[in-house]
Amino acid sequence: MMMLFRMMPMLAAGLLFFNVNLQAQQAGNKNDGPYVLYRGGAMVISRIEPGKDKGAQAVTERYPLKGKDKVPVVVRFSDHPGWDFTVKLQTTLVNEPSEFRQPDKLLALSDIEGEFEALRKLLLANRVMDEHYNWTFGKGHLVICGDLFDRGLDVPATIWLLYKLEQDAKTKGGYLHTILGNHDIMNLSGDVRYVKEKYFSNAKLMGYDYMELYGPDTELGRWLRSKNLVEKIGDNLCLHAGVAPEINKLNMSLKQINESCRPYYDKAKKPDLFADKTIWKFFDGTKSSLFWYRGYFHEPKATEQEVDETLSLYKVKRIIVGHTITDTNVGFYYNGKVLGIDVNQHKGHHEGALYNQGKWYKVGVTGAAGKL
Repeated sequence: MMMLFRMMPMLAAGLLFFNVNLQAQQAGNKNDGPYVLYRGGAMVISRIEPGKDKGAQAVTERYPLKGKDKVPVVVRFSDHPGWDFTVKLQTTLVNEPSEFRQPDKLLALSDIEGEFEALRKLLLANRVMDEHYNWTFGKGHLVICGDLFDRGLDVPATIWLLYKLEQDAKTKGGYLHTILGNHDIMNLSGDVRYVKEKYFSNAKLMGYDYMELYGPDTELGRWLRSKNLVEKIGDNLCLHAGVAPEINKLNMSLKQINESCRPYYDKAKKPDLFADKTIWKFFDGTKSSLFWYRGYFHEPKATEQEVDETLSLYKVKRIIVGHTITDTNVGFYYNGKVLGIDVNQHKGHHEGALYNQGKWYKVGVTGAAGKL
């Protein structure tokens, strides 16, 4: 009897260990998508849902193109049903402007990379939206400095949330800026080295190649292609990686850069298709690419004079970038002229930079703000 009593804690621990393992196996969102594709004059919505025996099943629906904004696109989470939300498709998609006035409030985030829960927590904690995904940031601006894709497990949901909030923000006088990063360009152009295996398997189950899901004949593909590589928002130049000295020398306006680069978002792996080699500079790796450059943080580092040249060229006070994780992010560099905001979202470092009434703060998922 005494032996059995002594074994009970061990048995309990064993049961707890088994339950934790079981929960781990069952954890994660089993839904994927939805993906909206345009085929044969119709709109096709495909998605992955939990199937029988813990498997997955593909579901496909077809709708006429007319009145597509009346068709609800539902994003579901099998592990968090309370997180589900519905998206209204935009009737038309237009390319984003390159310049905006200075807002009183601005929240800058980057490198979400499919970490939907992190994005959700950040937006709730900083009162950008409420629990029902309604925009609550008023006339404030939310800026995503690139990298929606890869590494995380809820990439489509992350993109759809931004797609939804973009519309809501405008109705409240605010704005959502989605600026593309290297992982976004990689996925559009066929560089899928960081894509999670589940997305390839799910695409096959739905009857597609993965690259078809974000092609130019899909809603998310069209939406992403309407976004910019760099924007001026008041006193801030916002982009993913940085402006190399070689780019300064081109003396191009932001509008020229965005309009010239947009046709090549899905051709970044094919330099031979760039008839104008000047445009190739914007895609040419860490040497000069707006979405690959690391010269603010890694050697050979840009000089402060070169940073000043960028500020002078685009008439801004600071440059806001993601892409490169450092121990001192979220933080200022070059005497306050560069603001680095990339943190490792995958390891639980969920932070961003908030501008409010002339002051900058480092913010996280608790709502607390520390002055930068």
